[in-house]
Amino acid sequence: MDERIRKELSVIVGEGVRFDCPMDAETTLRAGGKAAALCVVPGVPELRKLLACLREEKIPSMVIGKGSNLLVRDEGFQGVMIRLGGDLARIERSIQDRTILFAGGGVALAHLLGFCQREGAGGLEFLAGIPGTVGGALAMNAGAWGKDMASVVEQIELISGDGQVTRIERSQLEFSYRNLSIPPGRVILKAGLRVREESRENIAATVAAYLKEKKAKQPLEYPSAGSVFKNPRNDFAGRLIESAGMKGARVGGAMISEKHANFIVNTGGATAADIMRLASLAREKVREQTGIDLELEIIVVGR
Repeated sequence: MDERIRKELSVIVGEGVRFDCPMDAETTLRAGGKAAALCVVPGVPELRKLLACLREEKIPSMVIGKGSNLLVRDEGFQGVMIRLGGDLARIERSIQDRTILFAGGGVALAHLLGFCQREGAGGLEFLAGIPGTVGGALAMNAGAWGKDMASVVEQIELISGDGQVTRIERSQLEFSYRNLSIPPGRVILKAGLRVREESRENIAATVAAYLKEKKAKQPLEYPSAGSVFKNPRNDFAGRLIESAGMKGARVGGAMISEKHANFIVNTGGATAADIMRLASLAREKVREQTGIDLELEIIVVGR
C-alpha cells in the first residue's frame, strides 16, 4: 500500500486506521500475518467514503467483527480489514414495538446479551459464549441450542460499495446452514432482532447455564476460532474427526482439541500454516475413512 493511499485512509478514518496491523492480535486464534491496514469506522458517512476509496483503488477488503471466525495466512492480507464502531456498534429498543431490538453490525454479542438482560429482553440467550458481532453472526447464521440468527432476525440494513443503503425484510433473506446469502461487497449496518419480555433473572440463569455447558464441552482455555468445519448432513464434524483418530493431533503449536475434535486450538506460538496443515490432515483422514469431504467453517484469507 503506497503512501498516497495511506494518507487518504488517514483522512477518512483518522485515528481509527492502523497500518501493517498484526492480525494475530485481532483474531481469536491468535495466529496469522499482517493486514495492510485495519480501519475502525465510527459511522455510515465514514464507511461510505472508505468503501468508495477502496472500490476506486481496487483494494480488497473485508469486515472482520471480533475476528472470531477468521484466519489470516502468515504471508498477510494485502488489503483493508474493516471493523464497525461508534454509531455502527449501538443498540436500541424500538419504542413502537418493544419486541424489536435494533443492533448495529459492530455490536459485540456479549454486549448485546448484557443489554438484553438489563432490558428484560429474552430470546437471544443462545448467543451466549459466541465471541463475535451481530454482523458476523448474521453473515454466518450463527447458532446454538437449536436456534440461529435466521430464527430471530426481522430485517437488516446493508450498504453497497457505491454507498447505497437498503433494507431487506426477513421474508426476502436467504438463510442456510451457517450462511446468509447477500450480494458481494455489501456490509451489514444494522439488524432488527425479535425478542420477548422475560425477567432479568431468567435471562441471566439461561445464559449462565449455556456458558457452563460450553465450558464443559469446549476448549475455552485455549485460543481458537470455534468450529473449524461445518457439520455434514446428519452427522457431526467433531465425531468424524474423533473417529478418524485425530483428537490430540498436533502440528507445531496447533492441536486438535482433546475436549472437542472440531476445535483446533493454539497451544502457544502456532502459525497460520500450522493450523491449516492440521485442518488438512483432519480433512484427509475423514475423507479416507468415510468418503465425506468436510467443508471449512472458518474463513481463511491472504496470499
